[in-house]
Amino acid sequence: MEHQLLLVTLFLPLVGALFMALFLPQEDEGAARGAALGISLLTFAISVPLFFLFDAQRPGYQFELAWSPGGLGPFALDSFGASFKLGVDGISLLLILLTTFLVPVSLLASWRGIAKHVKSFHVAVLLLEFAMVGVFAARDLLLFFLFWEIMLVPMFLLIGVWGSEGRIRAAIKFFIYTAVGSLLMLAALAYVYVAAGRTFDLDVIEPLFAEMRADGLLGARAQFWLCLAFAIAFAIKVPVFPVHTWLPHAHVQAPTAGSVILAAVLLKMGGYGFLRFCLPLFPDGVAALAGPLCVLGAIGVVYGALMAIAQSDLKSLIAYSSISHLGLVVVGIFAGVGGAVAAGHARAVTGSVFQMIAHGLSTGALFFLVGAIYDRRHTKKIADLGGLAKPAPRMATCFVVASLASIALPGTAGFVGEILILMGVYENSVAFAALGATGMVLGAVYMLWAVQRVFFGPARGENARMEDLGGVELAGLLPLLLAAVYLGLRPGPFLALLEPAVNALVQGS
Repeated sequence: MEHQLLLVTLFLPLVGALFMALFLPQEDEGAARGAALGISLLTFAISVPLFFLFDAQRPGYQFELAWSPGGLGPFALDSFGASFKLGVDGISLLLILLTTFLVPVSLLASWRGIAKHVKSFHVAVLLLEFAMVGVFAARDLLLFFLFWEIMLVPMFLLIGVWGSEGRIRAAIKFFIYTAVGSLLMLAALAYVYVAAGRTFDLDVIEPLFAEMRADGLLGARAQFWLCLAFAIAFAIKVPVFPVHTWLPHAHVQAPTAGSVILAAVLLKMGGYGFLRFCLPLFPDGVAALAGPLCVLGAIGVVYGALMAIAQSDLKSLIAYSSISHLGLVVVGIFAGVGGAVAAGHARAVTGSVFQMIAHGLSTGALFFLVGAIYDRRHTKKIADLGGLAKPAPRMATCFVVASLASIALPGTAGFVGEILILMGVYENSVAFAALGATGMVLGAVYMLWAVQRVFFGPARGENARMEDLGGVELAGLLPLLLAAVYLGLRPGPFLALLEPAVNALVQGS
């Protein structure tokens, strides 16, 4: 029963997208919006029981499903060591729930902003949801790679078709960066496939590689190059400085739904990849790369924050804030590798995963609100705004709450994630903890300054006639803000899901 819920969570968006593409008329925009929202809400409703059915006390993966169709001759999956294999641990389960939660929110964010090719837009979003859930649920390396690549197509279309004036350049830049990372990952994946005896099954590869490392058959040099290939692909997706330059362009040009999904879910695929593949499969490679990755992550923390302060475009400011926040996530994942305090490393990694979820909620809400401002004022320039709190008090209140969640105010999910990271990192590296704390201080500067410039002061011209948030927009925003506060006040059940999976990763690495 449980594995069927996971299977339906994966395939319902795909089936819904195909149904919409084949049977809904192109001109019926209302039906397209309603169908996509209904399918995404149903997907979320089906995924929620997985949280309550998951046994946090049981080690390993749960809701597992494996299928390897034979009878297809050379086209059979089992003929070359692949299978359709799904399963989740606490880390992947929470990221799947984040995905299914954010997709209907992103559709509500674009309810009034998408005016052309409406049906195609919603089909692309559902296909993207299918690919994202697949990335987090796959227990077969080839299946993971296929979902990773499928994700590229609808995201490329969201930016390139429904974005702003510079959308084509931003979409091509996103495609090139992602494709380069994918080629490196594919090369490493082929090596792993041959070294593991021609199988892509992670449940076979992980213990086999542990034996090979113990017997000296998978040396530190091979692990280094394999880990580097995977790490570059994942670093591009996070993104880690200096392979971050595609992100601000993609965010600024993407439609609101694209920005919400990109910030809230897609960037987390990079952090997930570090945890799922680099740490357990190539511990010696991780030990060699942990220092440089921590340095790059720490640079990203400070650089992203300073760049955010310098931005004149509100959407670009939030994009650079993501680079800063996720740089701290990278520091949390790698700062304790080989450190004297294993418990500190586990705490930092737990905080990193929790911070990925917290960042998805707060930054998703911020991009939602920037989209609402743009729909009304047709500008994202901070200098063109000001005094919006008086004509739009609901919008101002939501933006302030989202900003406080973003800067990790105590009582929000961001505080739990960031304080766990800093406490864990401090036990192994005071310097990296100090740099991480610097990012938090600078985060308060750029977010509160943005709030002051956009929502306070005199409202002139069109700003004085700003339309406040409507019911549809509040229906999408309030769940995000409530979730950010709830996870900050009651993180225990979610940390209980994460800790066994994180401990297994840290002990294995």
